[in-house]
Amino acid sequence: MKKTLLGLLALSAVSSAAADAVGGYIGTDAGIYYRSELTADAAVRYGLNLSALNLFRGGSLALGGEVAYLRNASNQNFGGLNPYYGFGLGVNASLGSVTGVSAYPHVLGGLAYNVGGPLGVFVEGNIGPAIALSNAGSGIGLGAGVRLGVNYQLP
Repeated sequence: MKKTLLGLLALSAVSSAAADAVGGYIGTDAGIYYRSELTADAAVRYGLNLSALNLFRGGSLALGGEVAYLRNASNQNFGGLNPYYGFGLGVNASLGSVTGVSAYPHVLGGLAYNVGGPLGVFVEGNIGPAIALSNAGSGIGLGAGVRLGVNYQLP
């Protein structure tokens, strides 16, 4: 697990010349990300997530990462809204009342809106199997999440 997280961090530390955007999001999890454009219609996003589950009532704190492939759904602009879709893989390690690791391969879809200049916002949903191994039990379930985020295009 440590090697996976360190690998994700190393990938996100790639030279800023290859980076296209940075930003953050809140929702079912919170985090920051670094997005690298592959083509005009495709990008890869590397994220660092933080989740606190009832932390102040004996809960747990989870730290994780995500790699997602994003693709524009259409070359058309729908009143400023740009739909996109993709797939990703998230991994988490939690400490506290629940200690363990989890993996979350998922599909995602969202809408992005350019507020002005380099600043944009997005809303995104995802769904997929959640695979967990922890002291609270192990197994496979269905996971889902939503995010509201901000995007800043690098010059």
